[in-house]
Amino acid sequence: MFEKIYSPVQKLELLPFTNLFVKRDDLIDPYISGNKWRKLKYILLKAQKEHKTRLITFGGAYSNHLVATAAFASRSGLKSTAFVRGESVKNEMLMLCSLFGMELIFTDRESYKDKKRLFEKHFGDDEQAFFIDEGGASIEATIGCSEIINELAIHYDHIFCVAGTGTTAAGLLKGIQDHNLKSKLHIIPVLKGGSFIKDEIEKYTPLSEHLELHLDYHFGGYAKTTPELIEFIKLFTTNTGLLIDPIYTAKMFFSIIDLQKQNLIGANEKILAIHTGGLLGMFGMKDKF
Repeated sequence: MFEKIYSPVQKLELLPFTNLFVKRDDLIDPYISGNKWRKLKYILLKAQKEHKTRLITFGGAYSNHLVATAAFASRSGLKSTAFVRGESVKNEMLMLCSLFGMELIFTDRESYKDKKRLFEKHFGDDEQAFFIDEGGASIEATIGCSEIINELAIHYDHIFCVAGTGTTAAGLLKGIQDHNLKSKLHIIPVLKGGSFIKDEIEKYTPLSEHLELHLDYHFGGYAKTTPELIEFIKLFTTNTGLLIDPIYTAKMFFSIIDLQKQNLIGANEKILAIHTGGLLGMFGMKDKF
């Protein structure tokens, strides 16, 4: 299950950049995609060590995390259950979850806010049940994400990553600190008012001068987009051949280009963008294209 992964670093031909590279975590697995694979790796090992047989997690109706957890469980001979935020619906993502054997419990938004209570109510007496927070947020997840830095063969002046919960960002920052790198870590929160990401990162690793948050590239907030961003995706993918999504990675690449236009990063500096995968989430916005 944890064999050597395929996540190459590829140079992106995109003017005016001369040293723009992409870490292709989106190629790790089609269903356990990108940072989801890294987040779940050590969580699953912990569950197996504790002899748990059912993974219990949480997410929205178009959650990449749910698909990844369902696939991970299926391949590992485990059962899985997800509390899905909102009313009962059918879509492509939940279809995949069901095909991987995941039980879906649709939950009203107020009840969903207290995930620990939901877990205790439904699985408190089940000694085989293992709690996984939304998005896989945990210390184990940060350890998995920190391994991205271990895999880099050269030094980069700037490393860019998008953030939802801040778990991947915390892992990257920890990796940079552990390796005593001088790289600047640029984090692009996808939620409006994303300054809280800094607090989330600090739960797992000390903040440092390496970290810089850019709060103006959320395009309205989580799972929000604009015609400008959709047009950017179409042009970017046509020109580079690299598929990006409107929820996460498009916002990151838009920020890189915009920051260069403002001369806040140099076109000739070595820049690495972490492609965190999650492309299946585009199904939730297919009407925008």
